[in-house]
Amino acid sequence: MRVNRILLSSALVVVALVIQVSVLARLHLPGAVPDLMLLTVLGLALVYGHVGGALVGFGAGLLADLAPPADHAAGRYALVLCVIGYLAGLVKPETGQLKSATGPMVVVVAAAVGSTLLYAGVGALVGDTAARHVGLGSLLFTAALYDLLLAPFVVPGIMALARRAENDPLAETGSAAKATDISSGWLSGGTGLRIGSQRNGLRVKAARARMARAGRIKGVKRL
Repeated sequence: MRVNRILLSSALVVVALVIQVSVLARLHLPGAVPDLMLLTVLGLALVYGHVGGALVGFGAGLLADLAPPADHAAGRYALVLCVIGYLAGLVKPETGQLKSATGPMVVVVAAAVGSTLLYAGVGALVGDTAARHVGLGSLLFTAALYDLLLAPFVVPGIMALARRAENDPLAETGSAAKATDISSGWLSGGTGLRIGSQRNGLRVKAARARMARAGRIKGVKRL
């Protein structure tokens, strides 16, 4: 990943984690908790693609696994977000820009349901049966609902920041300046101009020689 991608992704993930732990987790909503980390990974994956989405998802999930008050096995959420980020990056458009909001909303719902099922499945493998006591159906519905309501305020902004970081104006300015230097150097070197001037000079000399020769021929005829 590029340096600007790493810096932007790290900053967004840290901010999302702080809001997730300090605000969203304390709302005590029925069922699931709005997953700001998931929405952050989705927004970045829709711009960076499947490889970038998987890397960002793994890093964000591992940070969430290690941050207090995590009460599950380390690496569990990292695996979930890594898979979700990879799958979300597969639907990235070629231009990096989405024409309508329908696609991202479908991705958000599918990611909310998929991450809940995958998290519960991994938990069942390691002996965590908390999802059974809460009710898996209630968790799926509330997770999809909360994330869908929160997504319009998060995903478009993250995608805009990611696209802006991709189109670095400093890099474009540097490339334009380099192109200007190359063109100015080419002109100052005079490769094309000198050849053109030499050709024009030869043509003028040839024309003058023909005129002088024609004048001498006319003078001889007159004699």
